[in-house]
Formats: sequence, structure tokens, C-alpha cells
Amino acid sequence: MDRLAFGGDYNPEQWPEEVWAEDVALMREAGVTLVSLGIFSWAKLEPAPGEYDFDWLDRIIGLLHDAGIAVDLATPTVVPPAWFYRAHPEALPVSREGVRWAFGSRGAICHSSPAYQQAAARVATALGERYGRHPAVRMWHVHNEYGVPVLECYCDTSAADFRRWLRDRYSHLDALNAAWGTAFWGQAYGDWEEIKTPRLTPTVANPAMRLDFARFASDSALANFVRERDILHELSPGVPVTTNFMVSPTQCDTIDYWKWGREVDIVTNDHYLVAEDDRNHINLAMAADLTRSVAGGRPWLLLEHSTSAVNWQTRGIAKRPGEMARNSLGHVARGSEGAMFFQWRASRFGAEKFHSAMVPHAGTDSRIWREVVQLGAGIGALTPLKGSRTVGDVAVVWDWESWWAQRLEWRPSEDLDTRERAESYYASLYDRHLTVDFVHPEGELTGHPLAVVPALYLATAAAGANLRRYVEGGGTLLVSYFSGIVDEHDAVHPGPHPGALRDVLGLTVEEFQPLRAGEWVGLTSADGTERPDLAGDVWAETLVTRGAEPVWRYADGPAAGGPAVTRHALGSGTAWYVSSRLGRDGIDAVLAAATADAGIAPRDELPRDVELVRRRGDGGEYVFAINHTATEAKVDLAAHGTELLTGESVAGRLAVPAGTVRVVHITH
Repeated sequence: MDRLAFGGDYNPEQWPEEVWAEDVALMREAGVTLVSLGIFSWAKLEPAPGEYDFDWLDRIIGLLHDAGIAVDLATPTVVPPAWFYRAHPEALPVSREGVRWAFGSRGAICHSSPAYQQAAARVATALGERYGRHPAVRMWHVHNEYGVPVLECYCDTSAADFRRWLRDRYSHLDALNAAWGTAFWGQAYGDWEEIKTPRLTPTVANPAMRLDFARFASDSALANFVRERDILHELSPGVPVTTNFMVSPTQCDTIDYWKWGREVDIVTNDHYLVAEDDRNHINLAMAADLTRSVAGGRPWLLLEHSTSAVNWQTRGIAKRPGEMARNSLGHVARGSEGAMFFQWRASRFGAEKFHSAMVPHAGTDSRIWREVVQLGAGIGALTPLKGSRTVGDVAVVWDWESWWAQRLEWRPSEDLDTRERAESYYASLYDRHLTVDFVHPEGELTGHPLAVVPALYLATAAAGANLRRYVEGGGTLLVSYFSGIVDEHDAVHPGPHPGALRDVLGLTVEEFQPLRAGEWVGLTSADGTERPDLAGDVWAETLVTRGAEPVWRYADGPAAGGPAVTRHALGSGTAWYVSSRLGRDGIDAVLAAATADAGIAPRDELPRDVELVRRRGDGGEYVFAINHTATEAKVDLAAHGTELLTGESVAGRLAVPAGTVRVVHITH
């Protein structure tokens, strides 16, 4: 496409055909450039096995193409029809409790089912043969939101597929038994057929098996995506194939997006605000940064978000005036090549009839519609930045597999929470006006002066070596507690904690000291000066420094007098360690010291909740200033340029009215 994408999911099959022409006319009025089509249309496209009805789809694609609107055409494989499940009830997934889910929702799929795989390949082939070279089709959209609402299936078919996956991974049972530590509790396997899915057991199941099953579930769905992708690559050469991710940890927790990001032609993402969070724009920024990072820093596309309220959260809180634009342009600032919505026209029936849409139930005489039209014009004005890349300031190390492993049963405290630590450190970096690039633990950190590790319970030897090289090469590393503990099989690294990270951190953990509910520990400076602003809860550790220097000590609690926060000079860099769950003030204080080590100057001149994010490309630099506050903000750009949304010239100082966005193309 030669323009940024603006539009949404379009479901014309929900409406009489006379509405279609009205829809297309309204799309032109709103500046729509792309719609996603056919996502939930399997039953209409294939009303009986092998019998296809493409006439309606031909007509709507023709209408859109004539209007200059491009199509993101879906394979509808997230919703197999009733006739399919009647013939193949075994393709419905089985829960860990052994209950087979029923037809009547969406995404109820056993990804190991041969019948499902064959039917999905068949409908994808039929669509590819008919529309693979249609000029309106600019992108293929396989399935929908893999992993939501269910990914893991515990049926006998999945068990057989799991055994095949394990054979590929371990080759021999001896290797599997060693990796899973089956000598514990006498769980050794003597035959592959003895291995089932990890259904409920009387007490805790083997954690290494559970972790491998989570990997298998993600991989089995990925294999189905790749099968459809390859069919479309053959039948529709040159047209990119994607599937819409849900990268935010608040939305999907079962997919290893680092692995999936390498298999799509363009990363696309769906994001929905945590509506009741009074600073939910931070979660949005985190999701956008993480999506861009999964894309390897390349431009990506926001394929779904909402114009206003959603209907599946506890309370459907409506967006306030201007919030839709701030949300949309916040994603664009952080790398998206446009902003798409679910959905075009609000549904009159079904489970999501109270979900907001571009054309709401109130119609075009509504605030939402007026804001949609205004946003469409704004997205159109930003076309010059297409292809540019967001500029990151610091790195945050994140790993889905480590998250899966840490949240299994019988960890030292039920209060250990990977996601909470990641969100807390991200929020502090956000408030320091630093743009984050997320990095896999074994990924490239060079070029980032600071790398933050909020939680990395599972750290491979390769990850430990990678972080050590980073510090020795001059990087500043900040690591939070309960990191580096186990390897890829959930086995404790030999020797004292923190295992894979003890050398880079210059210390060992003699004993974990989980705190009681509601218990806090105070901290002092290394010289004994009390710091009332510093305190931790949930967790403490008895540390032994082995090269690291204590910066703060515990003033009280089970580790009283011992180091709480340390700094280790190693090679040309430094590694910081935080052994308790610090509150906001404590995290800010640690980050102030670590950013000083990294040579990152404070950005105190920017107001709180005013974002300043940069994209850079062949056409120059584009500065996004997003004001989430109720008062006008002044931003110093130290440059001249043109504000793209208003066309105004900017000379050094930019005024950003309350609740608005400004995008400046820097010219000199």
C-alpha cells in the first residue's frame, strides 16, 4: 500500500446487501484505506463440505476495489462451521480437567486434529485460488487471534501429537527423562506411549513437562498458521501473509511471540485498553513497544483496537473525547503503519453487540463517527512517515517461556509475578520519557546503553553469557529479584543462586526470604542513612557479595543489615541487582542511578503523561508529542519543522493542547 492503513474488520454478511453500498460510501467519507474481510465467514463461504459460495464475496470485494479500498482477506479458520463439528466432534478441544468444550463460541479448536488441519487447508486453498491475484487483496489474514480464548488441548489426539513433538525435541527417552528430572517422585518413562498430556493430577504435576506442553501448544498452532501461509504464498505470490497477534501480556499469555514474529510477513497486533486503569495509555505504549520489538524493529500494523468501549471487560468504560485519536496515534508513534479497528459497523446481534465500532449504533450523527472521520484525515496526513522506524532509548529483557515457567505451582511465594514486575519497571521508564525496545534474553543488546531485566526466572546459560558480554562491553544492566534461577528445563542451575546470572551480578543468594502478606522491609543507604522513600514487600534475599558493592541495605526484616541493592563493575560496564519488590519510589531511585551509569540524561523538562516519541526514516525525523493531560503542554524540540496534522510551521517550541497529538516533521 502507498498509504497508511485506516479501517477495520468488515462483516457485510451480518447486513442486508442494500447496506453495502452505504457502507462503502461512508468508508470513503471517513478516509478508509483497508478493511479486513471474511474473518468469521467459514459457514457462509463453505455452507457444506467442499461446496463454496463466493458470489457474495466477489460482489463486496468488487465494491471495495472500485472505491479504492484495499482488502486484508482472511482465511476464516478460527470458526469451523457446525457441519464440521457434527462430522468431527473430536476436533473440539478438551480442557485440563478432561471436559470437551462445546460448539457455539469461537476458537474452539484442537490444533492437533488432522480433520481440522485438512479442512483449514482446503478452505485456504479455495480462497487463494479465487482471490490470490485479485488487485484489491493487499494482505492475507490467517485465522484470528491464535491463543484466544483457548490454545491447549488435552485430548488423546493432542497426546499423540505431543509425543511426536517430544521425539523431535529429545530423540531418546533417556534425554527426556533427564530433562524432565523424572527421577524425582519416580516418574521415569520407559516407553513413549506412556506419555500423556499433563491433565490434572492429585498434587503438582511435573513442572518441566508442563513447560514443554506450553511450548508444544504454541508450536502446534504455529504449524497450522505456517501450513495456511505456505498455501497462500504459492497461490498469491508477493502478497504478505499475517495473523493478528495479541502481544500485550494483559491479553494473551499462551503464545511465544518471539518465535511467531519470525514466521509472518508483517507483524500485526490487536490491542484493547485495560479500561479501568486510570493510566491505561502506559499499557498501550508497552504493548506497542513489545509488538515493534517482536517485529525486529521494523514497521508493523495495529490491526484491531476499539473506537470506544469493549463489551467483554468487567465494565465497558467509554473512551472520552480525543482518546480514540490518542490511542491510535500512540500506536503509530511506536511503529504501526496505520490504525485499524474492530469493527466497521456495530453488530445488532451476537456476543459483541455492545462492542463499539467505527459506525456505532447511534449512526453518523454521533461523536464517535465525527472523531472517526477526523482521525481518518489525520492518518492520511501522516503518509510521509510510512516506512520510518521508531527510535528506542533503552532495552527491557522479556521472555514468554520464562513467564510460563515462573507461574507454575510451588514457587517460593505466590506473590511472585512476572507481569507485574515488567509493567512496574516499564511504567517507571515511561515516566522518565524513555522509549523501550524489548529484547529476548539471548538477543542483541548492543546499542542500548541500559538493559532492564524485570523478571527472568528461566535464564539459559546462553542468556547469562549474553548479558555478561553486554556488561563487559560497556552496557549498564539492571536485574530484579528471582532471576537466573533455572535453565530451559526448569532445573535449578548448579551451584548457588542466581545461577546463570551470578557472575555478571557479582554475588550469590544464600537464601530466599519471602515476606508475609502485608509485610514490608525498609532500606538504608550503604552508609546507614535511612531512606524513608525506599521499601520493599513480597520478597527479600540473603545476599553474599562476590565483587559487587552494596548500594542499599535492609534496615529490618529477615535479611536485616545485608545488601538489598548492589552494583557490580565488570569490564567496561556495570550490573545492578535489586533483591526486593520495590515500590514506585524505589524503582525510580534505582533507575536514576542506573541511567546515570548508562549516560542517559534526565528528561525532567517533559511533563508527566506527555509522550515524546520519534520515528526516523529516509524522509527525515518525525516527532510525536502526545498529551494525555487536561492542560496544554509545551515541548522543546530544538529544531524547526512542519506539524503534519495542522500544517503549521514549528520553530523550536511546540504547543500541544490538552488531550491532543502533534506530529512534527523535522526539516532542519
